Amino acid sequence: MNIEDIIIPAKEIKTENWQLGNIISHEIKENGIVLVFCSDYRGVENGEAEVLDFKTIRKELYRLSKLDFEIPVCDLGDLISGRSHQDTHYILQEILSMCHYKNAVPVIVGGSNDLAFSLFSALNFHQKNINYTQISNIISLSNEGEEISEKNFLSKILSSKTFTIKNYHHLGYQKHLNELDSVKLMKEVEFEVIRLAEMMNSTEKTEPFFRRADLVTLNCDAVESMGDGFSVNPQVNGLNKREICAYMKEIGLSENLKSVGIFNFNAHSETFLNHQLLAQMIWHLIEGMNIQKSHPAERQYETFWVMIDDEQFAFKRDSFSGLWYFGEDENVQNLIPCSRLEYEDAKRGMLDRRFLKT
Repeated sequence: MNIEDIIIPAKEIKTENWQLGNIISHEIKENGIVLVFCSDYRGVENGEAEVLDFKTIRKELYRLSKLDFEIPVCDLGDLISGRSHQDTHYILQEILSMCHYKNAVPVIVGGSNDLAFSLFSALNFHQKNINYTQISNIISLSNEGEEISEKNFLSKILSSKTFTIKNYHHLGYQKHLNELDSVKLMKEVEFEVIRLAEMMNSTEKTEPFFRRADLVTLNCDAVESMGDGFSVNPQVNGLNKREICAYMKEIGLSENLKSVGIFNFNAHSETFLNHQLLAQMIWHLIEGMNIQKSHPAERQYETFWVMIDDEQFAFKRDSFSGLWYFGEDENVQNLIPCSRLEYEDAKRGMLDRRFLKT
């Protein structure tokens, strides 16, 4: 499959030397970031696959500062939708595999939320035991229909015999929009489910769920809407502009990040600020990835012991980043990422239930 047959190249945008567009190429480079824009929304009820114009987002992104970014950034262009929605999934997986073979991180922008299935499938081909974090206001575990849609894609991922998932974290769900049974089931299988209220004002409590994520997808329905709607299913409640940009940076800071999806964006929006917000979200993601690349490989850890009843528990703090972990294993990969707040709670005798699983 030739890339020219499935991608419409991005048009050139004039920028100044200090701006991000000055370092954006149109070629996938080793260990870089690859932006791909998608117009297929057929996974959403009454969604279409008409060709969309992402020019406003690109202009806003390209004209932001490049700071001291060193990681290569590629804007591959716009994905040509397939004859069917299933064809788009297949074509997208081909693009994703091209990126993974070069150890580049694909960032898929636009399209319906079910395209997360393709991100998971493509990554599963290259590695096993995936850590997947999703930000979405909805937990849909429907089994209806053979065709992949935003209602059943999560169920298809979690029930697949060919997929291997190590951890799944669902962040930002809103109680008033969800079936109680779906939330109960997620908790019964011991997946982390975090309400929107627990994510507001600060990223500190939920940062540990991004720290080792291989795949992160964002359903834009989880973002507070303004104007004619930030997402295809606009919501009055959600993460605000500052919060979502802060979380995008946390996603970029993941130690293991391999793939990112930003779905259900309302590309038809006539509110300029919606396009500007998405551009700045992508910029904060890139900033986080650049910071992560600059971190030293060797780390030192301080150990803090906490007594609860007759048992003692170890918490470790990374001397460089200040990030916290739970456990006493010498191999940091066997420790559980946690927050300073969870350490403080442990000192008061309250140990988070996810630590007890071990």
